[in-house]
Amino acid sequence: MNEVNVLNCGEKFAHASVGSLRTFKGKQFVKDATGATSCEISFGTLLTGEAVPFFHSHKENEENYIILSGAGRFQVDGEVFNVAEGSVIRISTGCDRNLKCTSDTPMTYICIQAKAGSLGGYTLTDAEITERENLL
Repeated sequence: MNEVNVLNCGEKFAHASVGSLRTFKGKQFVKDATGATSCEISFGTLLTGEAVPFFHSHKENEENYIILSGAGRFQVDGEVFNVAEGSVIRISTGCDRNLKCTSDTPMTYICIQAKAGSLGGYTLTDAEITERENLL
């Protein structure tokens, strides 16, 4: 089991770590590590030949997978396609999905899940440039 370490925490932020993603095994939900409330984010690692242990679908949330390392096969309903480091996959609601690692090296991925159609403001329409002393 991977250990989550809370490194810094303030009224308006949380900073946690699971250590090196190169040696990470299994799956971690970000909300469990940081208390996130806006969307579901997880990351996981599949070893060679390993697949997510079940197919699943979502009623309200679409999912976006980002493959960080390794390669494999992705199935959405009856369609199967290859994925590899750098692949970005969006899956709509109401369809089954699964992922399998086929590379000699582990596949590490991020999955972001949010309510379909809920994206309103984003970087260019929600952000505001502010004046602040740079302490970096």
